[in-house]
Amino acid sequence: MLLKVNAPLDPGFMPMAVVFRDFEERVKAEGGQPLTVGLERNDGLVSVYTVEVFKDGVGHDEENHEFVERLVKTLLWARGGYKVIIAGSEVIANRIKEDYSVGGYRDFDREFMSGVYEAEFEVVHVPFENAPKENEAASPVGRHLNGCRIGFDAGGSDRKVSSVVEGEATYSEEVVWFPKLQNDPQYHYDGIMDAMKTAASKMPRVDGIGVSTAGVVVGNRIMTSSLFLKVQKENPEAFERVVKNIYTDIAKTFGDIPIEVANDGDVTALAGAMDLGDNNVLGVAMGTSEAGGYVDGNGNITGWLNELAFVPADYNKEAMVDEWSGDYGCGVKYFSQDSVIKLAPRAGIELDESASPAEKLKVVQKLMSEGDSRARLIYETIGVYFGYAVAYYALFYDIKHVLLMGRVSSGEGGNILLANAQRVLREEFPKLAERITIHLPDESSRRVGQSIAAASLPYIG
Repeated sequence: MLLKVNAPLDPGFMPMAVVFRDFEERVKAEGGQPLTVGLERNDGLVSVYTVEVFKDGVGHDEENHEFVERLVKTLLWARGGYKVIIAGSEVIANRIKEDYSVGGYRDFDREFMSGVYEAEFEVVHVPFENAPKENEAASPVGRHLNGCRIGFDAGGSDRKVSSVVEGEATYSEEVVWFPKLQNDPQYHYDGIMDAMKTAASKMPRVDGIGVSTAGVVVGNRIMTSSLFLKVQKENPEAFERVVKNIYTDIAKTFGDIPIEVANDGDVTALAGAMDLGDNNVLGVAMGTSEAGGYVDGNGNITGWLNELAFVPADYNKEAMVDEWSGDYGCGVKYFSQDSVIKLAPRAGIELDESASPAEKLKVVQKLMSEGDSRARLIYETIGVYFGYAVAYYALFYDIKHVLLMGRVSSGEGGNILLANAQRVLREEFPKLAERITIHLPDESSRRVGQSIAAASLPYIG
């Protein structure tokens, strides 16, 4: 595979965007067959994606499977779903069905999605002419600032709450808490309730509540979240009884008012969209993992999963494997502190194995601030990774702006990362470079806070 921009520390890198483009070109030259992948999720919502693949039985069956397997993986973690519908090739459908069987190749993904959507995961085949029709959510969410609102932002180390009256924050506070260490749901309930009551006391009334929270949110319910992981693992009955509906139950104490709960990545993208005064914003945070969020062309949050950490970035089967999912080439190993740690020895930097991941990142960041050429190679490599990833994400999201955030992108390393990502778009995908702008926002320059953006989530008539 020939790339116009190579990753300095990763000569085996096979970016998904280039694999996808090359596959499509070869199918077009040889003549193929259409294939639609449909994903059904909560409330009968359906996402669809159609591609051309090689015809069955002409020597490309294995290549078809490998390509579609990565495509299904991408769609599952970008959009979400508990039912995969393969319309077209039954040969391909049967292979995907095998991958997602109990104990199969993609057993982690199957089990995760079953838990998120509280439904048995399945893969079904239908003829192409019976391909599912798209049915996406169209309800307006976000950018509503009328009335008296509470905006709550649940973080892993502190919780923030704002009282927002007609779009202006009249009161805000941050309180340190330790949700990741607590297996008693009452700790979480009391902390959230205290924040809400404090915000409510600063306004004449409460017309609506918006919540930004880590984790997967479906229908305002917490399906899984690092904030409540101790409860989920050690006290699953309490997780089902208290945590899943914790925000909606608390909202009821303030009367019959609208509440919207959204993933914090989505709310970050919404805050960025409000700050930019534009839509079609994809937010990517490179921190402990890779977090994503998206605001569509109408300025709304879509309800998609946007779990970019599990979306493939590298087609190379020899790429590093993610310990949790057991899969290779996933974004978490390319756009988080894990990527810095992975690349450090290749750059000739030895890190203390006893140090935490965050401490290892700080070592590399310090070297970067001192002008170390080895550290620079790390950020150049991640920048190349990211430029190709943006091109891949653009196949599944309508993007005008990309917000690059997170501790990995801080400091001079972030500027190098940004420059190399922009270079990839210019040289490899010039048409995308004309319509997509990658931003590296300064935290102090953001005029719209996370909790204020959260407050804008519910629609108040």
